Amino acid sequence: VQPVESGGGSVQAGGSLRLSCTASGLTFDDYAMGWFRQAPGQEREGVSFITWSGDTTYYGDSVKDSVKDRFFISRDNAKNTVYLQMNSLKPEDTAMYFCTADHFGVYDYCSGSWSPDYWGQGTQVTVSS
Repeated sequence: VQPVESGGGSVQAGGSLRLSCTASGLTFDDYAMGWFRQAPGQEREGVSFITWSGDTTYYGDSVKDSVKDRFFISRDNAKNTVYLQMNSLKPEDTAMYFCTADHFGVYDYCSGSWSPDYWGQGTQVTVSS
């Protein structure tokens, strides 16, 4: 199982990007999907999570206040694909973004994050001021 990300790139502040992640080798409907990010010299942090059914989404606690009105996760189970729409990008959003898959995964309210089973290799997002 290898999630494969695409859609990263370089944009100016205020711009938008849509990240895509396609996962093969699994029953996609059985997997909660999510996005993490890691900036240079910083720890990896959960950005957004969507349940296997797609009916509920969450933000990671550490980024929630920063992204909740700008980033939106969605999924298309017919295409085995999850998306992260990122609007009004800021320089502090610059990071490597990783797609994750979690078999019947759930959001952990205690940690404000989740524990993926599989990780993609990442796609770089760079936002210039």
